[in-house]
Order: sequence, then structure tokens, then C-alpha cells
Amino acid sequence: MSDSLNADFRRPAAMDTAKMEWQASPSPTVWRKRLDLVDGEFSRVTSVVRYDADSAFHEHGHPQGEEILVLDGVFSDEHGDYPVGTFLLNPPGFRHAPFSKDGCIIFVKLCQFPGDDREHVVVDTTQAEWRGAGPGVEVLPLYHDDHYPEDITMLRLAGGTNLPADYIDASAAAKGLEIFVVSGELKEGDDRYGAGAWLREPSGTDRGFVAAADTTLYLKRNHLSA
Repeated sequence: MSDSLNADFRRPAAMDTAKMEWQASPSPTVWRKRLDLVDGEFSRVTSVVRYDADSAFHEHGHPQGEEILVLDGVFSDEHGDYPVGTFLLNPPGFRHAPFSKDGCIIFVKLCQFPGDDREHVVVDTTQAEWRGAGPGVEVLPLYHDDHYPEDITMLRLAGGTNLPADYIDASAAAKGLEIFVVSGELKEGDDRYGAGAWLREPSGTDRGFVAAADTTLYLKRNHLSA
């Protein structure tokens, strides 16, 4: 596989993981679908990853952090079990030996969270308190720290509801926006993005997304200019 994929962050990118084939990983029981990759195997990467039943990795750290959303099954490590809907941010210095007893699928971002004072975050989005953010919109903040650029959020949109403009305009997304469709479907004109679709929009995008049905989105915005 190429050493880079969707590595030009000035350009929009879209991948439909539902139509992609699983690719081998360094573990024979763990599979992946890469969405972006910068500079080789152990660099910044965004993927959907599948653990077969009874899969395990040896203990390891994440020098530049790790972000996970559990999409299916139960993801585990020696610190706990994380069922579908769990969000984790494992900061630099965090070590674990992940495994899955019955198998799982996760959305994962590696080497994208440098900073020695980040907190370890675990949120069960199925039990957390979502709040209304306008007609047909519910929001669940997952991670924000004024010292760092990331703002990670989940949105629920009722069918027919527009993705709010403050999530996609230039002022709210100074360095761009990523969207992962957890369930439902987004549309814009003739373009449709169902469950498993991943989009990355550069700063200044003016696209107008609408929920074609009740839809849950996982969004990451980058705010700082540096």
C-alpha cells in the first residue's frame, strides 16, 4: 500500500468504508480500512479497524495519542471494557494491551494528539446526556481543551435537518472539519453519504449537508491557526 493517502489537507476527501475491502494489519486477526495516511505505517493515520474474536495486541504506547470511537462490539484493554458507542482519547504516555473477546469495529485516529498534559478521556455516548442545539439537533461534546486545536463532538440530526452552519463555516472550522457518519445518511445535492462514510473538508468549505434520515455524526473540528 502507498505510504500516503488523502495526505493533502488543502483538498476535500471522502471515503465510503461500506464499499471498501478489509486490508491486513501487522496483526493477523486485526483488519483495517485506511482513510488518511501521512508518511508511512507508524505515522498519522485515520482508519476503521476490525478486531476478530479473541484478537489481541501486545502492550504498547501512543507517543502522539490515540482517538477511538467503538462502532460495534466491545473493545477492551487491561483498563476496562468499552462497548459500542464508547469514545476514548488516550494521550501521550498512555499504555495498554488492547483486545476483543467477541470482536469489534472501531474508528481510530493515531499520531494526532501530541501534548504531554492532555487528559485521558472515556465517554459512553449511549449513557451521556445529550442536549438540544436547535430544532432537530442534539449535541454531545466529547473533547475540548483551550490549549489544543481539537473539538470533538457528536450530533444527532432528525431527518430533513441541515447540519448547522457553525459546524462547517470558515470561522468555526479554521483548519477544517472531519465527519464520520455513524448511522443514517447525509446528502448534498445528488451526493449521499451513508453509515460508514468519512469526509474531510478544508477550511472555508461552504457545503450544505442535510440529514436524509435520522442521522448520528461524529465530528472533529480544528480551531487554532497553528
